[in-house]
Amino acid sequence: MFSRIVQTSSRQGEIVEVVLRNGWDYMRRLLTGGKVDEPKLPPPAVLRNILVELGPVYVKLGQLLSTRPDLLPAEYIDTLSALQAEVPPVDWLEVEIVIRQQLHQSLEETFASVNYRPVAAGSIAQTHRATLKDGRDVALKVQRPGLEIVIEQDIALIRLIARLVSQTDFGQYYDIVSIAEEFTQALRAELDFTQEAHNTDLLRRNLQASRWIEPNRLTVPEINWDLTTEKLLVMEWLDGVPLLAANFANPAFDGNADREREEISTLLLKAFFQQICLDGFFHADPHPGNLFYLRDGRIALFDCGMVGRLDPRTQQILLELILSIVNLDAKRCTQLVLQLAPPAHPVNRIKLETEFDQLLRRYYSLNISQVNFSKLVYEVLQIARSNKIRIPGNLGLCAKAIANLEGIARTLDPNFNIPNKIRPMMTEVFQRQIVGEAPLAALLRTVLDVKNLSLQSPRQVEMLLDRVTSETLQWNLSVRELEPVRRALDTSANRLSFSVVVGSLIIGAAIISANTQSSQVYWVSDVLFAAASFLGLWLIWGIIRSGQLK
Repeated sequence: MFSRIVQTSSRQGEIVEVVLRNGWDYMRRLLTGGKVDEPKLPPPAVLRNILVELGPVYVKLGQLLSTRPDLLPAEYIDTLSALQAEVPPVDWLEVEIVIRQQLHQSLEETFASVNYRPVAAGSIAQTHRATLKDGRDVALKVQRPGLEIVIEQDIALIRLIARLVSQTDFGQYYDIVSIAEEFTQALRAELDFTQEAHNTDLLRRNLQASRWIEPNRLTVPEINWDLTTEKLLVMEWLDGVPLLAANFANPAFDGNADREREEISTLLLKAFFQQICLDGFFHADPHPGNLFYLRDGRIALFDCGMVGRLDPRTQQILLELILSIVNLDAKRCTQLVLQLAPPAHPVNRIKLETEFDQLLRRYYSLNISQVNFSKLVYEVLQIARSNKIRIPGNLGLCAKAIANLEGIARTLDPNFNIPNKIRPMMTEVFQRQIVGEAPLAALLRTVLDVKNLSLQSPRQVEMLLDRVTSETLQWNLSVRELEPVRRALDTSANRLSFSVVVGSLIIGAAIISANTQSSQVYWVSDVLFAAASFLGLWLIWGIIRSGQLK
Protein backbone atom coordinates (compact mmCIF):
# COMPACT_ATOMS: atom_id res chain seq x y z
CA MET A 1 0.00 0.00 0.00
CA PHE A 2 2.80 2.39 0.95
CA SER A 3 4.66 1.85 -2.34
CA ARG A 4 1.45 2.28 -4.36
CA ILE A 5 0.76 5.67 -2.72
CA VAL A 6 4.32 6.91 -3.04
CA GLN A 7 4.58 5.85 -6.68
CA THR A 8 1.35 7.66 -7.59
CA SER A 9 3.07 11.02 -7.77
CA SER A 10 5.94 12.93 -6.30
CA ARG A 11 3.44 15.16 -4.50
CA GLN A 12 1.85 12.25 -2.70
CA GLY A 13 5.28 10.88 -1.82
CA GLU A 14 6.06 14.25 -0.26
CA ILE A 15 2.82 14.14 1.73
CA VAL A 16 3.61 10.67 3.08
CA GLU A 17 7.11 11.85 4.04
CA VAL A 18 5.71 14.80 6.03
CA VAL A 19 3.18 12.60 7.83
CA LEU A 20 5.80 10.03 8.79
CA ARG A 21 8.41 12.62 9.78
CA ASN A 22 6.05 14.20 12.27
CA GLY A 23 5.50 10.90 14.03
CA TRP A 24 1.88 9.99 13.33
CA ASP A 25 2.14 6.29 14.26
CA TYR A 26 -1.39 5.33 13.28
CA MET A 27 -1.00 6.76 9.78
CA ARG A 28 2.40 5.08 9.43
CA ARG A 29 0.84 1.67 10.11
CA LEU A 30 -2.09 2.45 7.82
CA LEU A 31 0.09 3.51 4.87
CA THR A 32 2.54 0.64 5.26
CA GLY A 33 -0.23 -1.96 5.35
CA GLY A 34 0.29 -2.83 9.02
CA LYS A 35 -2.40 -3.89 11.45
CA VAL A 36 -4.43 -0.89 12.64
CA ASP A 37 -7.01 -0.41 15.35
CA GLU A 38 -9.46 2.46 15.53
CA PRO A 39 -8.15 5.76 14.06
CA LYS A 40 -5.99 7.76 16.47
CA LEU A 41 -5.19 11.40 15.78
CA PRO A 42 -1.83 12.87 16.77
CA PRO A 43 -1.82 15.55 19.49
CA PRO A 44 -3.48 18.80 18.31
CA ALA A 45 -0.16 20.69 17.97
CA VAL A 46 1.35 17.86 15.90
CA LEU A 47 -1.71 17.73 13.63
CA ARG A 48 -1.49 21.49 13.14
CA ASN A 49 2.21 21.24 12.16
CA ILE A 50 1.47 18.45 9.68
CA LEU A 51 -1.27 20.47 7.99
CA VAL A 52 0.87 23.61 7.78
CA GLU A 53 3.79 21.68 6.28
CA LEU A 54 1.52 20.00 3.73
CA GLY A 55 0.48 23.38 2.37
CA PRO A 56 -2.62 25.39 1.43
CA VAL A 57 -4.98 22.49 0.64
CA TYR A 58 -4.43 20.80 3.98
CA VAL A 59 -4.60 24.11 5.83
CA LYS A 60 -8.03 24.50 4.23
CA LEU A 61 -8.86 20.93 5.35
CA GLY A 62 -7.90 21.88 8.91
CA GLN A 63 -10.08 24.99 8.74
CA LEU A 64 -13.04 22.91 7.59
CA LEU A 65 -12.43 20.32 10.31
CA SER A 66 -12.49 23.11 12.87
CA THR A 67 -16.17 23.54 11.96
CA ARG A 68 -16.99 19.91 12.89
CA PRO A 69 -17.27 19.58 16.68
CA ASP A 70 -19.32 16.47 15.96
CA LEU A 71 -16.13 14.79 14.71
CA LEU A 72 -13.29 16.23 16.80
CA PRO A 73 -12.78 16.89 20.54
CA ALA A 74 -12.73 20.46 21.83
CA GLU A 75 -8.92 20.76 22.04
CA TYR A 76 -8.60 19.99 18.31
CA ILE A 77 -11.33 22.49 17.43
CA ASP A 78 -9.52 25.24 19.38
CA THR A 79 -6.16 24.49 17.75
CA LEU A 80 -7.47 24.22 14.20
CA SER A 81 -9.70 27.30 14.51
CA ALA A 82 -6.62 29.53 14.57
CA LEU A 83 -5.01 27.72 11.63
CA GLN A 84 -3.88 30.07 8.86
CA ALA A 85 -1.70 29.34 5.86
CA GLU A 86 1.67 31.07 5.92
CA VAL A 87 1.79 31.48 2.17
CA PRO A 88 4.19 33.92 0.49
CA PRO A 89 2.67 35.95 -2.36
CA VAL A 90 3.18 34.80 -5.94
CA ASP A 91 5.42 36.96 -8.12
CA TRP A 92 3.50 39.51 -10.21
CA LEU A 93 4.74 38.11 -13.52
CA GLU A 94 3.01 34.79 -12.81
CA VAL A 95 -0.15 36.50 -11.57
CA GLU A 96 -0.23 38.72 -14.65
CA ILE A 97 -0.33 35.66 -16.91
CA VAL A 98 -3.43 34.35 -15.11
CA ILE A 99 -5.18 37.75 -15.31
CA ARG A 100 -4.47 38.14 -19.03
CA GLN A 101 -5.81 34.62 -19.70
CA GLN A 102 -9.11 35.50 -17.94
CA LEU A 103 -9.74 38.89 -19.58
CA HIS A 104 -11.60 39.36 -22.85
CA GLN A 105 -9.49 42.41 -23.63
CA SER A 106 -5.87 43.18 -22.94
CA LEU A 107 -4.79 44.18 -19.46
CA GLU A 108 -3.96 47.69 -20.68
CA GLU A 109 -7.37 48.17 -22.32
CA THR A 110 -9.23 47.03 -19.19
CA PHE A 111 -7.39 48.78 -16.36
CA ALA A 112 -6.00 52.28 -16.02
CA SER A 113 -3.58 51.01 -13.38
CA VAL A 114 -2.83 47.87 -11.35
CA ASN A 115 -0.88 47.72 -8.09
CA TYR A 116 1.68 44.98 -8.60
CA ARG A 117 2.12 44.49 -4.85
CA PRO A 118 -0.68 42.32 -3.37
CA VAL A 119 -2.74 43.68 -0.50
CA ALA A 120 -3.47 40.15 0.76
CA ALA A 121 -2.25 36.61 0.05
CA GLY A 122 -4.08 33.43 1.02
CA SER A 123 -3.94 29.70 0.40
CA ILE A 124 -6.21 29.88 -2.66
CA ALA A 125 -5.68 33.36 -4.09
CA GLN A 126 -4.09 36.75 -3.62
CA THR A 127 -5.65 40.20 -4.01
CA HIS A 128 -4.42 43.27 -5.90
CA ARG A 129 -5.87 46.76 -6.11
CA ALA A 130 -6.62 48.18 -9.57
CA THR A 131 -8.41 51.06 -11.27
CA LEU A 132 -10.74 50.57 -14.21
CA LYS A 133 -10.70 52.79 -17.28
CA ASP A 134 -13.82 54.57 -15.99
CA GLY A 135 -12.00 55.52 -12.78
CA ARG A 136 -13.62 53.01 -10.39
CA ASP A 137 -11.31 51.29 -7.93
CA VAL A 138 -11.67 47.49 -7.79
CA ALA A 139 -10.12 44.54 -6.03
CA LEU A 140 -8.70 41.70 -8.15
CA LYS A 141 -8.79 38.33 -6.45
CA VAL A 142 -6.56 36.06 -8.56
CA GLN A 143 -6.25 32.30 -8.16
CA ARG A 144 -2.71 31.10 -7.46
CA PRO A 145 -1.09 29.67 -10.63
CA GLY A 146 -0.82 25.88 -10.86
CA LEU A 147 -3.08 25.31 -7.88
CA GLU A 148 -5.50 22.97 -9.68
CA ILE A 149 -2.85 20.30 -10.31
CA VAL A 150 -1.71 20.22 -6.69
CA ILE A 151 -5.29 20.13 -5.41
CA GLU A 152 -6.28 17.20 -7.64
CA GLN A 153 -3.26 15.22 -6.43
CA ASP A 154 -4.11 16.00 -2.82
CA ILE A 155 -7.76 15.10 -3.34
CA ALA A 156 -6.74 11.71 -4.79
CA LEU A 157 -4.72 10.91 -1.68
CA ILE A 158 -7.43 12.13 0.70
CA ARG A 159 -9.95 9.84 -1.04
CA LEU A 160 -7.55 6.89 -0.84
CA ILE A 161 -6.94 7.40 2.88
CA ALA A 162 -10.70 7.84 3.44
CA ARG A 163 -11.32 4.46 1.78
CA LEU A 164 -8.72 2.85 4.04
CA VAL A 165 -10.16 4.40 7.20
CA SER A 166 -13.69 3.43 6.09
CA GLN A 167 -12.74 -0.21 6.73
CA THR A 168 -12.68 0.50 10.48
CA ASP A 169 -15.72 0.82 12.75
CA PHE A 170 -14.95 4.53 13.19
CA GLY A 171 -14.85 5.08 9.43
CA GLN A 172 -18.10 3.21 8.85
CA TYR A 173 -19.97 4.94 11.67
CA TYR A 174 -18.97 8.47 10.66
CA ASP A 175 -19.09 7.63 6.93
CA ILE A 176 -15.59 8.97 6.34
CA VAL A 177 -15.86 8.52 2.58
CA SER A 178 -18.85 10.90 2.46
CA ILE A 179 -17.03 13.42 4.65
CA ALA A 180 -14.04 13.29 2.30
CA GLU A 181 -16.35 13.87 -0.66
CA GLU A 182 -17.96 16.78 1.19
CA PHE A 183 -14.53 18.33 1.68
CA THR A 184 -13.48 17.87 -1.93
CA GLN A 185 -16.72 19.48 -3.14
CA ALA A 186 -16.22 22.43 -0.77
CA LEU A 187 -12.64 22.82 -1.95
CA ARG A 188 -13.56 22.73 -5.62
CA ALA A 189 -16.35 25.23 -4.97
CA GLU A 190 -13.75 27.64 -3.54
CA LEU A 191 -11.72 27.26 -6.74
CA ASP A 192 -14.67 28.53 -8.76
CA PHE A 193 -14.76 32.27 -8.11
CA THR A 194 -18.07 32.64 -9.96
CA GLN A 195 -19.64 30.61 -7.14
CA GLU A 196 -18.15 32.98 -4.58
CA ALA A 197 -19.46 35.90 -6.63
CA HIS A 198 -23.00 34.46 -6.56
CA ASN A 199 -22.71 33.94 -2.79
CA THR A 200 -21.57 37.55 -2.37
CA ASP A 201 -24.48 38.88 -4.41
CA LEU A 202 -27.02 36.79 -2.50
CA LEU A 203 -25.64 37.86 0.88
CA ARG A 204 -25.68 41.49 -0.22
CA ARG A 205 -29.34 41.30 -1.32
CA ASN A 206 -30.40 39.57 1.89
CA LEU A 207 -28.72 42.17 4.12
CA GLN A 208 -30.11 45.06 2.09
CA ALA A 209 -33.64 43.70 2.60
CA SER A 210 -33.15 43.31 6.35
CA ARG A 211 -35.61 44.83 8.83
CA TRP A 212 -32.98 44.80 11.58
CA ILE A 213 -29.98 46.36 9.82
CA GLU A 214 -29.63 49.84 8.40
CA PRO A 215 -28.26 49.65 4.83
CA ASN A 216 -25.75 52.41 5.53
CA ARG A 217 -24.14 50.48 8.41
CA LEU A 218 -23.21 47.10 6.94
CA THR A 219 -22.15 46.44 3.35
CA VAL A 220 -20.87 43.70 1.07
CA PRO A 221 -18.82 44.59 -2.04
CA GLU A 222 -20.54 44.66 -5.43
CA ILE A 223 -19.36 42.19 -8.04
CA ASN A 224 -18.19 43.28 -11.48
CA TRP A 225 -19.70 40.45 -13.51
CA ASP A 226 -18.26 41.65 -16.81
CA LEU A 227 -14.74 40.79 -15.63
CA THR A 228 -15.34 37.94 -13.15
CA THR A 229 -14.41 34.39 -14.20
CA GLU A 230 -13.65 31.09 -12.50
CA LYS A 231 -10.09 32.22 -11.65
CA LEU A 232 -10.54 35.99 -11.43
CA LEU A 233 -12.95 37.77 -9.08
CA VAL A 234 -13.35 41.51 -9.66
CA MET A 235 -15.31 43.44 -7.05
CA GLU A 236 -15.82 46.90 -5.63
CA TRP A 237 -12.86 48.30 -3.70
CA LEU A 238 -13.90 49.25 -0.17
CA ASP A 239 -11.32 51.40 1.58
CA GLY A 240 -10.82 50.63 5.25
CA VAL A 241 -8.86 48.75 7.92
CA PRO A 242 -9.42 45.45 9.75
CA LEU A 243 -12.22 45.91 12.26
CA LEU A 244 -10.17 45.10 15.36
CA ALA A 245 -7.45 47.58 14.32
CA ALA A 246 -9.84 50.53 13.81
CA ASN A 247 -9.84 53.78 15.82
CA PHE A 248 -13.66 54.18 15.63
CA ALA A 249 -14.03 57.87 14.89
CA ASN A 250 -17.47 57.85 13.28
CA PRO A 251 -18.95 61.39 13.58
CA ALA A 252 -22.40 59.85 14.09
CA PHE A 253 -21.29 58.81 17.58
CA ASP A 254 -19.67 62.17 18.48
CA GLY A 255 -16.34 60.52 19.05
CA ASN A 256 -17.73 58.07 21.64
CA ALA A 257 -15.69 55.02 20.65
CA ASP A 258 -17.12 52.77 23.40
CA ARG A 259 -20.68 53.41 22.24
CA GLU A 260 -19.71 52.76 18.64
CA ARG A 261 -18.04 49.45 19.55
CA GLU A 262 -21.20 48.38 21.36
CA GLU A 263 -23.34 49.34 18.34
CA ILE A 264 -21.05 47.43 15.96
CA SER A 265 -21.17 44.31 18.13
CA THR A 266 -24.98 44.40 18.16
CA LEU A 267 -25.05 45.06 14.42
CA LEU A 268 -22.93 41.98 13.69
CA LEU A 269 -25.08 39.80 15.94
CA LYS A 270 -28.25 40.97 14.19
CA ALA A 271 -26.68 40.35 10.77
CA PHE A 272 -25.66 36.78 11.55
CA PHE A 273 -28.83 35.94 13.46
CA GLN A 274 -30.78 36.98 10.38
CA GLN A 275 -28.55 34.93 8.08
CA ILE A 276 -28.82 31.76 10.15
CA CYS A 277 -32.39 31.89 11.49
CA LEU A 278 -34.26 33.77 8.74
CA ASP A 279 -32.39 33.54 5.43
CA GLY A 280 -30.97 30.02 5.85
CA PHE A 281 -27.86 31.27 4.04
CA PHE A 282 -24.92 32.53 6.08
CA HIS A 283 -21.29 33.61 5.86
CA ALA A 284 -19.48 30.71 7.53
CA ASP A 285 -16.08 32.33 8.11
CA PRO A 286 -16.50 35.74 9.78
CA HIS A 287 -12.99 35.84 11.28
CA PRO A 288 -11.39 39.27 12.02
CA GLY A 289 -9.59 39.34 8.67
CA ASN A 290 -12.92 39.28 6.80
CA LEU A 291 -14.48 42.23 8.66
CA PHE A 292 -13.31 45.78 7.85
CA TYR A 293 -14.11 49.21 9.27
CA LEU A 294 -14.48 51.60 6.33
CA ARG A 295 -13.50 55.25 6.28
CA ASP A 296 -17.16 56.33 6.14
CA GLY A 297 -18.00 54.37 9.31
CA ARG A 298 -19.62 51.35 7.64
CA ILE A 299 -18.70 47.73 8.35
CA ALA A 300 -17.74 45.60 5.35
CA LEU A 301 -17.97 41.82 5.14
CA PHE A 302 -15.59 40.07 2.71
CA ASP A 303 -14.79 36.59 1.40
CA CYS A 304 -17.92 34.53 0.78
CA GLY A 305 -15.96 31.47 -0.33
CA MET A 306 -17.21 29.45 2.65
CA VAL A 307 -20.96 29.66 3.25
CA GLY A 308 -23.57 27.50 4.93
CA ARG A 309 -27.18 26.69 4.03
CA LEU A 310 -30.02 25.53 6.26
CA ASP A 311 -33.39 24.12 5.19
CA PRO A 312 -36.54 25.53 6.90
CA ARG A 313 -36.97 22.50 9.17
CA THR A 314 -33.38 22.72 10.43
CA GLN A 315 -33.77 26.47 10.92
CA GLN A 316 -36.86 25.96 13.07
CA ILE A 317 -35.24 23.26 15.22
CA LEU A 318 -32.02 25.26 15.52
CA LEU A 319 -33.92 28.34 16.64
CA GLU A 320 -35.68 26.36 19.37
CA LEU A 321 -32.38 24.69 20.31
CA ILE A 322 -30.73 28.08 20.79
CA LEU A 323 -33.66 29.14 22.96
CA SER A 324 -33.42 25.97 25.07
CA ILE A 325 -29.68 26.58 25.57
CA VAL A 326 -30.29 30.21 26.51
CA ASN A 327 -32.95 29.07 29.01
CA LEU A 328 -30.70 26.21 30.25
CA ASP A 329 -33.46 23.64 29.55
CA ALA A 330 -31.76 20.23 29.40
CA LYS A 331 -34.90 18.20 28.63
CA ARG A 332 -35.94 20.35 25.68
CA CYS A 333 -32.33 20.46 24.48
CA THR A 334 -32.28 16.63 24.40
CA GLN A 335 -35.53 16.45 22.41
CA LEU A 336 -34.33 18.98 19.84
CA VAL A 337 -30.89 17.40 19.33
CA LEU A 338 -32.57 14.06 18.61
CA GLN A 339 -34.94 15.78 16.16
CA LEU A 340 -32.07 17.59 14.49
CA ALA A 341 -29.96 14.48 14.01
CA PRO A 342 -31.98 11.23 14.27
CA PRO A 343 -29.40 8.66 15.48
CA ALA A 344 -28.52 5.72 13.25
CA HIS A 345 -28.21 3.53 16.37
CA PRO A 346 -30.21 3.42 19.61
CA VAL A 347 -29.28 6.23 22.00
CA ASN A 348 -29.59 6.15 25.78
CA ARG A 349 -31.92 9.12 26.10
CA ILE A 350 -31.68 9.25 29.90
CA LYS A 351 -27.88 9.36 29.74
CA LEU A 352 -27.98 12.08 27.07
CA GLU A 353 -30.40 14.23 29.08
CA THR A 354 -28.33 13.73 32.23
CA GLU A 355 -25.17 14.92 30.47
CA PHE A 356 -26.98 17.98 29.10
CA ASP A 357 -28.35 18.70 32.58
CA GLN A 358 -24.87 18.41 34.14
CA LEU A 359 -23.49 20.75 31.49
CA LEU A 360 -26.19 23.39 31.83
CA ARG A 361 -26.14 23.25 35.65
CA ARG A 362 -22.63 24.65 35.54
CA TYR A 363 -24.14 27.85 34.15
CA TYR A 364 -27.10 28.14 36.55
CA SER A 365 -25.16 30.13 39.15
CA LEU A 366 -23.36 32.36 36.63
CA ASN A 367 -24.41 35.84 35.73
CA ILE A 368 -25.69 35.89 32.15
CA SER A 369 -22.80 38.20 31.18
CA GLN A 370 -20.34 35.53 32.30
CA VAL A 371 -21.66 32.88 29.92
CA ASN A 372 -19.44 32.10 26.93
CA PHE A 373 -22.27 31.22 24.58
CA SER A 374 -20.18 29.83 21.71
CA LYS A 375 -18.29 27.54 24.13
CA LEU A 376 -21.63 26.35 25.51
CA VAL A 377 -22.87 25.54 21.98
CA TYR A 378 -19.65 23.63 21.24
CA GLU A 379 -20.06 21.64 24.46
CA VAL A 380 -23.62 20.71 23.52
CA LEU A 381 -22.37 19.40 20.15
CA GLN A 382 -19.52 17.55 21.86
CA ILE A 383 -21.99 15.73 24.11
CA ALA A 384 -24.00 14.77 21.03
CA ARG A 385 -20.77 13.46 19.47
CA SER A 386 -19.85 11.40 22.55
CA ASN A 387 -23.30 9.79 22.38
CA LYS A 388 -22.76 8.75 18.74
CA ILE A 389 -25.21 11.30 17.31
CA ARG A 390 -24.14 12.51 13.88
CA ILE A 391 -24.79 16.23 13.75
CA PRO A 392 -25.27 17.76 10.24
CA GLY A 393 -22.10 19.45 8.97
CA ASN A 394 -23.82 22.81 8.47
CA LEU A 395 -24.55 22.94 12.19
CA GLY A 396 -20.80 22.85 12.79
CA LEU A 397 -20.44 25.79 10.42
CA CYS A 398 -23.07 27.64 12.48
CA ALA A 399 -21.17 26.94 15.68
CA LYS A 400 -17.93 28.15 14.09
CA ALA A 401 -19.58 31.35 12.83
CA ILE A 402 -21.08 32.03 16.28
CA ALA A 403 -17.70 31.43 17.95
CA ASN A 404 -15.92 33.85 15.59
CA LEU A 405 -18.67 36.41 16.01
CA GLU A 406 -18.66 36.22 19.82
CA GLY A 407 -14.86 36.50 19.91
CA ILE A 408 -14.91 39.66 17.79
CA ALA A 409 -17.86 41.16 19.71
CA ARG A 410 -16.27 40.57 23.12
CA THR A 411 -13.02 42.11 21.90
CA LEU A 412 -14.93 45.22 20.85
CA ASP A 413 -17.25 45.25 23.87
CA PRO A 414 -16.11 43.27 26.97
CA ASN A 415 -19.68 43.43 28.35
CA PHE A 416 -21.20 41.96 25.19
CA ASN A 417 -23.52 39.03 25.87
CA ILE A 418 -25.25 36.99 23.19
CA PRO A 419 -28.18 35.60 25.27
CA ASN A 420 -29.29 39.08 26.37
CA LYS A 421 -29.04 40.48 22.85
CA ILE A 422 -30.66 37.54 21.14
CA ARG A 423 -33.87 37.17 23.19
CA PRO A 424 -35.72 40.17 21.66
CA MET A 425 -34.86 39.00 18.15
CA MET A 426 -36.01 35.45 18.88
CA THR A 427 -39.31 36.81 20.23
CA GLU A 428 -39.86 38.72 16.99
CA VAL A 429 -38.97 35.68 14.87
CA PHE A 430 -41.45 33.47 16.76
CA GLN A 431 -44.14 36.13 16.35
CA ARG A 432 -43.51 36.28 12.62
CA GLN A 433 -43.72 32.48 12.40
CA ILE A 434 -47.09 32.51 14.19
CA VAL A 435 -48.80 35.34 12.30
CA GLY A 436 -46.69 35.34 9.12
CA GLU A 437 -45.46 38.28 7.08
CA ALA A 438 -49.04 39.39 6.31
CA PRO A 439 -51.21 38.93 9.44
CA LEU A 440 -54.47 40.04 7.77
CA ALA A 441 -54.03 37.67 4.84
CA ALA A 442 -53.19 34.81 7.24
CA LEU A 443 -56.30 35.56 9.31
CA LEU A 444 -58.57 35.61 6.25
CA ARG A 445 -57.06 32.35 5.00
CA THR A 446 -57.72 30.72 8.38
CA VAL A 447 -61.34 31.97 8.42
CA LEU A 448 -61.86 30.55 4.93
CA ASP A 449 -60.43 27.17 6.02
CA VAL A 450 -62.76 27.12 9.05
CA LYS A 451 -65.74 27.95 6.80
CA ASN A 452 -64.88 25.11 4.39
CA LEU A 453 -64.45 22.73 7.30
CA SER A 454 -67.84 23.71 8.79
CA LEU A 455 -69.57 23.10 5.45
CA GLN A 456 -67.91 19.74 4.82
CA SER A 457 -68.02 18.29 8.35
CA PRO A 458 -71.78 17.42 8.54
CA ARG A 459 -71.66 15.51 5.27
CA GLN A 460 -68.48 13.63 6.32
CA VAL A 461 -69.98 12.74 9.75
CA GLU A 462 -73.13 11.47 8.00
CA MET A 463 -71.05 9.24 5.70
CA LEU A 464 -69.10 7.87 8.68
CA LEU A 465 -72.26 7.02 10.64
CA ASP A 466 -73.83 5.42 7.57
CA ARG A 467 -70.84 3.10 7.09
CA VAL A 468 -70.76 2.18 10.77
CA THR A 469 -74.48 1.24 10.80
CA SER A 470 -74.26 -0.65 7.51
CA GLU A 471 -71.10 -2.52 8.66
CA THR A 472 -69.19 -1.45 5.55
CA LEU A 473 -66.54 0.52 7.46
CA GLN A 474 -63.06 -0.84 6.81
CA TRP A 475 -59.74 0.12 8.38
CA ASN A 476 -56.61 0.00 6.27
CA LEU A 477 -53.59 -0.29 8.55
CA SER A 478 -50.04 -0.06 7.25
CA VAL A 479 -47.31 -1.02 9.72
CA ARG A 480 -43.86 0.20 8.70
CA GLU A 481 -41.10 -2.41 8.43
CA LEU A 482 -43.67 -5.26 8.78
CA GLU A 483 -43.00 -6.74 5.34
CA PRO A 484 -39.32 -7.59 6.03
CA VAL A 485 -40.38 -9.27 9.29
CA ARG A 486 -43.04 -11.31 7.45
CA ARG A 487 -40.51 -12.43 4.84
CA ALA A 488 -38.03 -13.41 7.54
CA LEU A 489 -40.69 -15.49 9.35
CA ASP A 490 -41.69 -17.19 6.08
CA THR A 491 -38.06 -18.05 5.36
CA SER A 492 -37.55 -19.45 8.86
CA ALA A 493 -40.74 -21.54 8.63
CA ASN A 494 -39.77 -22.90 5.21
CA ARG A 495 -36.31 -23.89 6.42
CA LEU A 496 -37.76 -25.55 9.51
CA SER A 497 -40.23 -27.53 7.37
CA PHE A 498 -37.41 -28.45 4.99
CA SER A 499 -35.32 -29.67 7.93
CA VAL A 500 -38.21 -31.81 9.23
CA VAL A 501 -38.62 -33.42 5.80
CA VAL A 502 -34.88 -34.15 5.54
CA GLY A 503 -34.87 -35.63 9.05
CA SER A 504 -37.90 -37.75 8.25
CA LEU A 505 -36.24 -39.14 5.10
CA ILE A 506 -33.11 -40.06 7.05
CA ILE A 507 -35.11 -41.77 9.83
CA GLY A 508 -37.27 -43.67 7.30
CA ALA A 509 -34.21 -44.83 5.38
CA ALA A 510 -32.57 -45.99 8.63
CA ILE A 511 -35.69 -47.93 9.70
CA ILE A 512 -35.98 -49.68 6.30
CA SER A 513 -32.28 -50.51 6.25
CA ALA A 514 -32.35 -51.95 9.75
CA ASN A 515 -35.54 -54.03 9.47
CA THR A 516 -35.45 -55.55 5.99
CA GLN A 517 -33.42 -58.48 4.76
CA SER A 518 -34.72 -58.42 1.19
CA SER A 519 -32.43 -56.91 -1.41
CA GLN A 520 -35.50 -56.06 -3.46
CA VAL A 521 -36.59 -53.51 -0.86
CA TYR A 522 -33.10 -52.48 0.30
CA TRP A 523 -32.72 -50.05 -2.64
CA VAL A 524 -35.51 -47.89 -1.18
CA SER A 525 -33.29 -46.95 1.80
CA ASP A 526 -30.51 -45.94 -0.61
CA VAL A 527 -32.88 -43.69 -2.54
CA LEU A 528 -34.14 -42.10 0.69
CA PHE A 529 -30.56 -41.52 1.95
CA ALA A 530 -29.57 -39.96 -1.41
CA ALA A 531 -32.63 -37.68 -1.43
CA ALA A 532 -31.99 -36.62 2.18
CA SER A 533 -28.33 -35.86 1.40
CA PHE A 534 -29.23 -33.81 -1.66
CA LEU A 535 -31.94 -31.82 0.11
CA GLY A 536 -29.72 -31.31 3.17
CA LEU A 537 -26.85 -29.95 1.07
CA TRP A 538 -29.30 -27.72 -0.79
CA LEU A 539 -30.58 -26.33 2.54
CA ILE A 540 -27.07 -25.66 3.84
CA TRP A 541 -26.04 -23.97 0.59
CA GLY A 542 -29.15 -21.72 0.74
CA ILE A 543 -28.34 -20.69 4.32
CA ILE A 544 -24.70 -19.90 3.41
CA ARG A 545 -25.75 -17.84 0.38
CA SER A 546 -28.18 -15.80 2.50
CA GLY A 547 -25.36 -14.73 4.81
CA GLN A 548 -27.36 -15.85 7.88
CA LEU A 549 -25.12 -18.76 8.87
CA LYS A 550 -24.16 -17.17 12.22
